Amino acid sequence: MIQKEGRYIYCVIASSQERSFGPIGIGERGDDVSTIGYDDISMVVSSHPLSKLTVNSENMLTHERVIEAVMKEFDGVLPVRFGTIASNADEIRNLLSKRYREFKSALRDVDHKVELGVKGIWNNMPAIFKEIVDENKAIELLKKKLLKDNSKKNIQAKNEIGKMVERALEKKKDKEAEGIVEALRRTAFDHKLNKTVGDEMFMNAAFLVDKGREKEFDNIMCDLGEQHGRRVKFMYTGPLPVFNFVNIVIYPEEWEK
Repeated sequence: MIQKEGRYIYCVIASSQERSFGPIGIGERGDDVSTIGYDDISMVVSSHPLSKLTVNSENMLTHERVIEAVMKEFDGVLPVRFGTIASNADEIRNLLSKRYREFKSALRDVDHKVELGVKGIWNNMPAIFKEIVDENKAIELLKKKLLKDNSKKNIQAKNEIGKMVERALEKKKDKEAEGIVEALRRTAFDHKLNKTVGDEMFMNAAFLVDKGREKEFDNIMCDLGEQHGRRVKFMYTGPLPVFNFVNIVIYPEEWEK
């Protein structure tokens, strides 16, 4: 059975010109990525079967890479949520018409801006846990009491210590992340703190930065690296599409005229 072709959508840009970005489309067919426009805004799209797109790392990476390719030519790019497919070009033009003011306003907000990601990871967790005990007298006292007590209450006390350490670790993460964010936010229009993974990661942040201030941001990152030495490893990524600050969602009913 032949599947009906639709238009897979990557992002919205400010352009009235028809553009082609080459055969870099999502899927394994090498579809050409081009634009479909209304007035002075366009959606970046490629052909794709209307059937639901497979959610896997390869397709998600392709979605992001196409947007990154568009960013090389356009200062303002609005990412569209992964997996969005329109039936045809008319549906896209109709949607651009209905949400024209919204998209124009959002494009102004992200014009000449990029996302920079910073993760902070502690290199020596035994040292961090020792700091937690040293900084929290209640934990230290309970640990000393455990050494003298061999009763069944020992297990309960160990569980309580575990909970206390967990709470103290979260507070320590927040405090250390706050210091890093405070140093970086001076160069950013906005920032967002995302969830951390594991005990070692104490910060997972995204910053919305003007392209003209990327070098300033880089310099602060270098200073932070020297300041924290071997205690912290920073993972610094970018420039990236502004996924943490804009992610256009299109619901099925919006395709209806």
